[in-house]
Amino acid sequence: MLKAIDHKIMHCYPGMVAIVTVSHNGENNVMAAGWHSYISFTPPIYGVAIGPERHTHQLVKNAGTFAINFLPLERAQFIQETGTYSGADLDKFENGSMLYTSGPATGAPILEDAYVVYECKTIDCNSYGDHDWFVGDIVQFHIDQDKFLDNGLPDFENLSIPLYLGRSLYTSVENTSRFESYRVTKE
Repeated sequence: MLKAIDHKIMHCYPGMVAIVTVSHNGENNVMAAGWHSYISFTPPIYGVAIGPERHTHQLVKNAGTFAINFLPLERAQFIQETGTYSGADLDKFENGSMLYTSGPATGAPILEDAYVVYECKTIDCNSYGDHDWFVGDIVQFHIDQDKFLDNGLPDFENLSIPLYLGRSLYTSVENTSRFESYRVTKE
């Protein structure tokens, strides 16, 4: 039975964490973002929420480009550190021993350990409460094909996708099961 309470509940976990990378005026930075989403498939558009107090916010705003990287569970420590430390205080790539190359379409860092990356050109930014929602056209896709099956689904034998549980805890999708499909009909 549901009960009304007098405080906020943030029920958005477990969830995938996106790693936002950006390059502006010779500075490269990286941060973890829990609030992100595909917005459109055709054309491909992606959005990410970034708080204005974050060092990454001003870099993305000024660069007009960013990349969304997805890392495997083995890099959960790096994911956590990029959401904990500020790029204003340290080089998070060096601190986390993360290698990268510059994205061909945006110049944003493409993380070597990522299994999927979207390079985005910012097309909109709006404020919603305490975060700004950056929206980008996906102008280049990158994929580690060794981590996916021929049908496009993740190969869970070779890829452990991290799910953030909150409070620095992660789990992963290890096994998949096929379920019978059910069609919901109106009565």
